[in-house]
Amino acid sequence: MTDSTPTNRRQFVKQSIVAGATAGLGVGAAATPPGEIGVRSYRSLGRTGLEVSDISFGSSRLRAGEEHLVRHALDRGINYFDSAYGYTGGASENVLGSVISGIRDEVVIVSKVEASASWRAEQMMTQLDASLKRLNTDYIDIYMSHAVNDIERLRSDEWFAFVDAAKAAGKIRFPGMSGHAGRLIACLDYALDENMVDVILCAYNFGQDPGFYEQFTKSFNFVANQPDLPRVLAKAKANDVGVIAMKTLMGARLNDMRPYEFGDATFAQAAFRWVLSNENVDALIISMTSTERIDEYLGASGSRDLAVGDMELLIRYAAKNGASYCRHACDDCSGACPNGVNIADVLRTRMYATDYEDLEFARAEYAGIAGNAEACLSCSGEPCRNACTHGIAINEACAPTHRMLA
Repeated sequence: MTDSTPTNRRQFVKQSIVAGATAGLGVGAAATPPGEIGVRSYRSLGRTGLEVSDISFGSSRLRAGEEHLVRHALDRGINYFDSAYGYTGGASENVLGSVISGIRDEVVIVSKVEASASWRAEQMMTQLDASLKRLNTDYIDIYMSHAVNDIERLRSDEWFAFVDAAKAAGKIRFPGMSGHAGRLIACLDYALDENMVDVILCAYNFGQDPGFYEQFTKSFNFVANQPDLPRVLAKAKANDVGVIAMKTLMGARLNDMRPYEFGDATFAQAAFRWVLSNENVDALIISMTSTERIDEYLGASGSRDLAVGDMELLIRYAAKNGASYCRHACDDCSGACPNGVNIADVLRTRMYATDYEDLEFARAEYAGIAGNAEACLSCSGEPCRNACTHGIAINEACAPTHRMLA
């Protein structure tokens, strides 16, 4: 992992957007000078050789008319933009495409396809072509198999045929996979062992890292249940596979922490510093929903260690929210429901509604769940009452989630 500080690309991007400059000028990324708000570190993304901003733009909640957020991120030096075919009904890719026109070669664009194990290569190519059209480009830098929670999706011969064809046509440069749900560890292990990805995107935060809790386990009645996650991240780094972290805020209940923040330090920055201090993580993405949040988040750019006061904020957040935050990839509740409710995904969408306070996004995600919580409306809750080893009251959460989001 290296930092890059070439010529002043950030100023170039700002001028290019205003002037409508054409693509292909080949200007490199530049770290932000001291005293200014912006990206302070660009890191090499594994064997791709791409230099990406350490704190980057997640567009899962990017909606029509929000081009100003993308422009603001570009002006602050962000050069990595993560999207997917299904985000906000296609609006996310459309907005990105309208802004990057003219500076395409100056940014790294990611998109994803949530293809089942039964999909044919032609189906995947159809979605890729739709994403290319929306993004107003003829290539995507990193194209991922999205939200993987089933090894059979990775074993699909059709996926390999699709990747080979898309690369040969110059439509994608590097394949990858993303995951934040059940069986994440098994899926990441398989993808790495089979050498089928150049980049992985996975959920990783202080609340999932056993190393965080080892320092004060006597103060808590729960422990992290992701002991293999640090191992898998180290394996990726050893294989020169790029690692991007998501879900870095452990639910993002930022307002809970405002009374405890002081000076210029915020909980979000502390959480980001925790992630970026792991030498096996190259960068992170975060949903950027306002210019103020973008500036706040970039306060942690360039960090490789926690700052004074960070641990206190993280401990306080874990104490307040640890018993309600679903570790979506721990998989302990899998199979607990005799009616096939996908508990982890239901609780994930509940988080989008209650923690992120984004009901529209939560409802869109809930609509895509195979095995939603409708069955919970007529269930006593006994089968899943004690299924969560972290103490989440599943039996009290799923039925209300269905009423809220269905």
